Amino acid sequence: MLAGLARRVGISPWAARAIFLLSLLLPGPQFLAYGVLWIVMPNER
Repeated sequence: MLAGLARRVGISPWAARAIFLLSLLLPGPQFLAYGVLWIVMPNER
């Protein structure tokens, strides 16, 4: 899911994963957002 989002915004997949992991240190609904995006974004296979 993060690789597709990274491709859409024009950054590397590893950068998107690093940003997500760093965001887990902040309070907020990151897991909820990840779940919603996982369901909503189309599969690239």
